[in-house]
Amino acid sequence: MSAALAIAIEGLFYQVGDIPILRGVDMTVTSSGITAIIGANGAGKSVLLRLIDGLLEPTSGTIRIGASSGLRPSTAFVFQRPGLVRASTAANVSLALAPLGLDASDRRDRVRAALHHVGLADRAGAPATRLSGGEQQRLALARAWARKPDLLLLDEPTANLDPASAHAIEDLVVSMARAGTKVILVSHNLGQVMRLAEDVVVLAGGLAIEHGAVRHILLSPRSPEARAYLAGEMPWTSFAARS
Repeated sequence: MSAALAIAIEGLFYQVGDIPILRGVDMTVTSSGITAIIGANGAGKSVLLRLIDGLLEPTSGTIRIGASSGLRPSTAFVFQRPGLVRASTAANVSLALAPLGLDASDRRDRVRAALHHVGLADRAGAPATRLSGGEQQRLALARAWARKPDLLLLDEPTANLDPASAHAIEDLVVSMARAGTKVILVSHNLGQVMRLAEDVVVLAGGLAIEHGAVRHILLSPRSPEARAYLAGEMPWTSFAARS
């Protein structure tokens, strides 16, 4: 994994039929750690993540992802609701490793290590679809962690989870970022953004209207669109007390 991962997006358009979703996004991310993407519903956040991952093709524009090593960066995507195979917890991790071409022994070792890392070692043989919501999301992160990605994309990973489960997910995400994985996080939870992110991109109207340090953006937004969004979403007094 590389901490020197650059993501450059230029003139990114995406539309479905005649409906534009992204209208010319320009943004460059060169920081390590966690970058958050925020914005109102319909701003294009989830679409942008899928375009970065290659799950969608842009209507026009470019996305360049590069590492200092010159090798093609590896990515992993964790969705709000993880798509799990109807198999054991361990098998779900093992299947995620199949494209890496590991031998059977290495794959078993990596599966064990991943489940231990996320606290699911005792659930290795349990059917993945019978895990609790928090356990399923930890399993999704285990699949990502086992692959040792350069870039981890997270789309509302703690939505609808209880506080304890959400805290466990946040800790795992932070641990991956500290280990060198670049993380891009979409979240409506601005407390989470403040806790986890180093920098924040604000999407509005299909454009990246602001990008900067987390406290600067959340406490002193420049654009009227960002001010309006944050005024409706953020408990200002709790954050102002910390600044």
